[in-house]
Amino acid sequence: MHEMSIAMAVVSQVEEAAQAGGARVVTSVRLEVGELAGVVPDALAFCFELACAGTVLEGAELVTEPLPARARCHSCTDDWAVGMPPELCCPGCGKATDVELTAGRELRILSVNWEDCPDTDTDTDTAPARHRQPIPEER
Repeated sequence: MHEMSIAMAVVSQVEEAAQAGGARVVTSVRLEVGELAGVVPDALAFCFELACAGTVLEGAELVTEPLPARARCHSCTDDWAVGMPPELCCPGCGKATDVELTAGRELRILSVNWEDCPDTDTDTDTAPARHRQPIPEER
């Protein structure tokens, strides 16, 4: 199940950014998941919860946003939703030799919500939730 390695990578990247940003606790992570990314959202959510244990992400909500797969034919410039399983034969001209997938393989962190560590000069116990985006992707 590769969802565990994906969850661990997301937690690692978010934790690094959150700590660098002075976060006390991460409250939510929003991911874009392409239709052809090969990720099962329920399995990813389960693995994410396990991967968050003992980190600043413990208890954080994982929000996945599906991204439909799309393709474009370079022969006739038609653009279409390929669906699942993917239909890579152009509905406009019937060719499958000059087709490019333009969307649907993505798996990226869109945004992270966290609470900053309180300033030591103030006597408040909590800081307002902050919204950070985007976290740089490792390439």
